[in-house]
Amino acid sequence: MTRPLAGPQTLLRTMNTRAILEALAGRGALTRAELMRETGLSRTAVTQVLRMLESREAVAAAGVDKATKGPAATRVGLNPRLGLAAAIHIDHHDIHVVLLDATGAVRAEAHGPLPVVVDRVEAIAALLDECRAATTAPVLVAVVAVPGIVRADGEIRDDQGPDGGAFRAALSERLGCPVRIENDVNLAALAELSGPIGAEQPGFALLLLDEGLGAAYIIDGAVHRGVSGIAGEVNYLPQSPLPAGAPVLGHAVTADLALVAGRDPSLPLPAHLEAAAAGDDSARVIAAEVARRLVLIAGSITLVLDPGLIVLAGDAAHPVLFDAVRAAAEEFDAQLPLSFAPSAFGAEAPLVGAVAEATDALRATLFTRIVTPESSRT
Repeated sequence: MTRPLAGPQTLLRTMNTRAILEALAGRGALTRAELMRETGLSRTAVTQVLRMLESREAVAAAGVDKATKGPAATRVGLNPRLGLAAAIHIDHHDIHVVLLDATGAVRAEAHGPLPVVVDRVEAIAALLDECRAATTAPVLVAVVAVPGIVRADGEIRDDQGPDGGAFRAALSERLGCPVRIENDVNLAALAELSGPIGAEQPGFALLLLDEGLGAAYIIDGAVHRGVSGIAGEVNYLPQSPLPAGAPVLGHAVTADLALVAGRDPSLPLPAHLEAAAAGDDSARVIAAEVARRLVLIAGSITLVLDPGLIVLAGDAAHPVLFDAVRAAAEEFDAQLPLSFAPSAFGAEAPLVGAVAEATDALRATLFTRIVTPESSRT
């Protein structure tokens, strides 16, 4: 006869509490009966945990299930005043700030241009303050998506030298909460992992084309960053006939290709792709060359990591360029078959990834505070 495992009642209560908190965070407001089904806990256990959570003002009434009669019909949800998380995406031109609660629901958002002169910390803080005006809950954590190399310790290494530690410290002090810095392409890949692509592929590579070209690798359901965070810096891989150290793709490369094709070099790549979609032959030449370079990068990645799928994001997901990539890949199909898929989230993929990571970080922070008695925190 198998006997049930015995353990301290405090551990059991903690596990039950976390199960209910996870259910409320994942599903939103629920009745007691729904909590029983979600967690597998008894009515008594659910009732006891809810009483404790109510005493700590961690949950609040959130309407009534009209199909159910009696006290059990009352829905309870996480108290929205517990705290919020900030998901922030900084690209080469703009800043996008989103405030979220523990269910992942957006409570406020703001966006504005990335200033050239004004301190970027103050620009971010100003947008967050704009969001804060719409809510009374405190911001407890922030996840910031940035272009460039981000090391495992959250420091940014870019062409101007290592300033990530200073930036993160200054931002954390100004926002009044812990800040996590993450590479934007890695977050885009995490967004794809949480979507339909990740449901089918536990491993894939993502190529994001914007001002430059960056890659991210999902291996066995996790981001591969490398020892120093440079995994994915594929825009300087040698590619004939380019000179060593030259970027493969990006704004400057697009301008050069446009000059050769007889088009306006000041136009961004999406403008050329739209012209190609409208039938412009010179624009199609640009699209074909960009696609060729993307395929060579994808082939190099495949020879090293064999990811099985290459997800194209940013400008690379444009229908004209996506079709051009698949056409260019056919040339190598006999020697190296390549499989491509467009991003499920488009240009918003880095922010979607930041939202998911910020929500997870908020839940971890809140749940630890809720289940840990006040006396144990001091």
